[in-house]
Amino acid sequence: MSERPTYSIVAPVYNEVGNLRPFTDQVRVAMDGLGEPWELLLVDDGSSDGSRDLMLELAAADSRLRVISFARNFGHQIAVTAGVDYASGRAVVLIDADLQDPPAVIPRLIEKWQEGYEVVYAVRAVRQGESWLKRLSAKLFYRLIHRITDINIPIDTGDFRLMDARVAAVLRQMREHRRFVRGMTSWVGFRQTGIEYVREERAWGETKYPLGKMIAFALDAVTSFSFFPLQIMIYISLFLGVASLLTGLAITILRLTQGDEFFGGQATTIMLLLLLSSFQLFFLFVIGQYVARSYDEARDRPLYVVASTAGLGQARAANQRSPAVGGSPAVAALAKAHSPRQTEGERARRD
Repeated sequence: MSERPTYSIVAPVYNEVGNLRPFTDQVRVAMDGLGEPWELLLVDDGSSDGSRDLMLELAAADSRLRVISFARNFGHQIAVTAGVDYASGRAVVLIDADLQDPPAVIPRLIEKWQEGYEVVYAVRAVRQGESWLKRLSAKLFYRLIHRITDINIPIDTGDFRLMDARVAAVLRQMREHRRFVRGMTSWVGFRQTGIEYVREERAWGETKYPLGKMIAFALDAVTSFSFFPLQIMIYISLFLGVASLLTGLAITILRLTQGDEFFGGQATTIMLLLLLSSFQLFFLFVIGQYVARSYDEARDRPLYVVASTAGLGQARAANQRSPAVGGSPAVAALAKAHSPRQTEGERARRD
């Protein structure tokens, strides 16, 4: 039986065929110097550029590499979740395979973990190779999330972090579908600290988070950990109500003192109606985001579907809710209750 790894490195992969070989090489250099057993879990998020075949080739050459292949693209945060589900190390490191987060930083995360911290996150002190718009939007996003959410999410941090096995165990119990992993690890608590590093320029390929996905990701972050958008509606409504009363009073006084020609016609009325309608539609959109999240959770579908694995062995599925799908504990319990093995056992007891 193979030795349980001390460290599990989880790397989601989506069309990174040009980065995979140097990434795995750098992970080996960073981890081999520690003198402790480790594993690298590569989660193929439905790649279409040959990444899966290359991952299988790399795993065949190094038994410490494991491959988890999704049946389709489920998204970055779901791929991270699958890696945590399958990880068996005493500490779990989350890192992207695009080499923007240097594997050489991992030993620094481990040092803090060895000091007693259960979560060690990497803070982006410098962001190389990014446009001013990307840096500005990221800066605004992190500060907005930090200010309006109900938990303390560190500023300028991504998913690059280390978590203790106890934190990973709690994370496996959190099965919400619209996931914001960096916020979830902050919500868990325990002792947390950060280290600064330089985020490198992407060596190959293109970003997997264009503007549209970034906006959707921001909405997931806000609606996952804050009711601020709903709470602010009452204040805006009160402001608009008071403003409309004062405006109506001012128009009445001006018409009485200046004559009917003042504020004559329907232009003012139409303008106010359009303004109020835009606010109403915006409020409906915000409410719809929360309703959609509730609907997603009520359906209780699996988070992901695994098409195949390599290098994991049979025992590894114990960390998961199911060997092939990332479902909820309730679904797993239901499946277990209706399994043929349990039915036979019950039949034997009855006999």
